[in-house]
Amino acid sequence: MRAVVLTGHGGLDKLDYREDWPVPVPASGQVLIRVGACGLNNTDINTRTAWYSKSVTDGITLSTGSDGFANARSEEGSWGGAPVRFPLIQGADVAGTIVGVGAGVDSVRIGERVIVDPWLLGTGDWMDLANAIYFGSECDGGFAEYTVVRSGNALRINTDLSDAELATFPCAYTTAENLVARTDLRPGETVVIAGASGGVGSAAVQLCRLRGARVVAIASPSKVASLRELGAYAVVDRNTPALSDAIRSAVGGQVDVAIDVVGGKIFGHLIEALRQGGRYSSSGAISGPSVEFDLRQLIYKDLQLTGATIVPPGTAKRLVALVEQGLLKPLLAAQYPLRELGRAQQAFMDKQHVGNIVVTTQ
Repeated sequence: MRAVVLTGHGGLDKLDYREDWPVPVPASGQVLIRVGACGLNNTDINTRTAWYSKSVTDGITLSTGSDGFANARSEEGSWGGAPVRFPLIQGADVAGTIVGVGAGVDSVRIGERVIVDPWLLGTGDWMDLANAIYFGSECDGGFAEYTVVRSGNALRINTDLSDAELATFPCAYTTAENLVARTDLRPGETVVIAGASGGVGSAAVQLCRLRGARVVAIASPSKVASLRELGAYAVVDRNTPALSDAIRSAVGGQVDVAIDVVGGKIFGHLIEALRQGGRYSSSGAISGPSVEFDLRQLIYKDLQLTGATIVPPGTAKRLVALVEQGLLKPLLAAQYPLRELGRAQQAFMDKQHVGNIVVTTQ
């Protein structure tokens, strides 16, 4: 089959397009999916470059993402701080059709249209890192014509949306839902979202609006119209020098919740914009993992700060229901053929798009 295989940590040259890769065979409890499309996300770039390594202190830019980090340590190159197994087929955001089943899976599933829930969690404590597998990171994913996954993670979906549109959902929307849930966002509250034009950020805008919250989006000026169309109450230019003042000015006061996938210098502005007892949650730091933080902000403002990585069981199924009801909008910014995954990643890292970029296999 055709596949793009990651051969090691580093630059885009580590993405090897192959036409002779073996088709995977579904094991007991698994299904074989013919991939229609697979979306890109930051995990793909972070894993390839070993950005997760604690020795890396810079953010992902077009330059660092294309060339990799010279100081990255391969022994902690995955999101969980463990080594990555190479060769690896990445890609967490699969939409396609079941074409085969392993032992113990009813053959009636063959022909089902599905998207993949990328979190393959263990039984019992779903927060147990030892049993938390991310599709396309600890096992092969969807940058290929075919992939296998646990039957329970292949979620049947009934919609007129294309595979390319559906491939914008799995990672971005489950991550966004996890972020929003961690903050316990309530109707009528005001939330500021950093990185609002990206896959996770634009998903968060929609999910916050569904909860009845007022959304302040942080993005570049060229993306204002798109974010307002999604339901943002206000859009603040990310390059504004006094960003926290601009956020407060946009809503006439402080905000209840901050959602962040950017990190870096924006972090401090978000903390400053929060009200007494405000809540902050982060699932990414594309602008840089290291921040300056005055602990007195946390202590004397009674703030709640949470990280959001492992997504609770059942989250993806709830989102599938919202997609089927037409309550969530796919934001397909661009699509590339599988063989041009490198070009797709360059466009992804350039951050000129709103929503998600996908590769198609058919």
